Amino acid sequence: MTPETRFDILVAGEINPDLILTGDIVPAFHQTEKLVDSASLTIGSSSAIFACGAARLGLNVAFIGMCGDDIFGRFMLDEMQIRGVDISHVVLRRDGQTGLSVILNQGEDRAILTYPGLISTLRASDISDTLLQYARHLHVASYFLQMNLQPDLSGLFRRAQSLGLTTSLDTNYDPTEEWTGFNELLAVTNVFLPNEKEVISLTNQSNVDSAADKLKSGVETLGIKLGADGALGVRNGEKIRVASIPVNVIDTVGAGDSFDAGFIYGYLAGWSLEKMLRLGCVCGALSTQNAGGTNGQPTLDETRKYLAIG
Repeated sequence: MTPETRFDILVAGEINPDLILTGDIVPAFHQTEKLVDSASLTIGSSSAIFACGAARLGLNVAFIGMCGDDIFGRFMLDEMQIRGVDISHVVLRRDGQTGLSVILNQGEDRAILTYPGLISTLRASDISDTLLQYARHLHVASYFLQMNLQPDLSGLFRRAQSLGLTTSLDTNYDPTEEWTGFNELLAVTNVFLPNEKEVISLTNQSNVDSAADKLKSGVETLGIKLGADGALGVRNGEKIRVASIPVNVIDTVGAGDSFDAGFIYGYLAGWSLEKMLRLGCVCGALSTQNAGGTNGQPTLDETRKYLAIG
């Protein structure tokens, strides 16, 4: 890295591909074989899909994480690099295996089985101030899967902010459903990007509006993903809902991560809350028109017919 290098976004995240199976079937044990309609190996992990979406929009994105020196790890790094993500800070480990998620798509619903592998091994201490100082923004996703990053993520965000970076967090779902220990972390999170179910669970509220109201005093910018119903945003006392756009849905894997990429693009560009939300919704919706989390991600030019972008 040279002193002149500067990234718009540094993503600290997990690395695993998705094996996506699509079909109107329910798996059964006792050696029962059922046929699916299609199968594909694609870029997985919330963090990697976000990174690819942000790069597709034209941002300069770097990634730090851990993966095995194996077929799944090499697949992920090759595919991320093809999509313009700087992978030079990813650590290849020979003492572990890259994680893998097997996803069964059934209409707009899906079931997911994940082998964690090295997903949880990245630590805050692996992310140096030297690397942070070359970025404008730090993004973290899959909080509950990145277990070794959790204990000092608040400290990492504080370090980043002290160096002039802004921070964003997409927790994804908590498999334990405990949703505890977030007060300190959210206090140093500039942009929080949960979906409706996650924000309701986190705040122990009955609906998304009351959940947003509970969080609005503790988070600078809040973008809540509502799926086909669009998104809800809160910033500086302003609360806005925007609608999504109609699309022919093929695969919803990674749509929330593509929303995050659009939202953060607008945030870094200094856009209004409404404009950030609209780009997020457009990016999330367009991403569902192809199988896999990254194959349908739009360029900025491809979003122009859905919203006015200067």
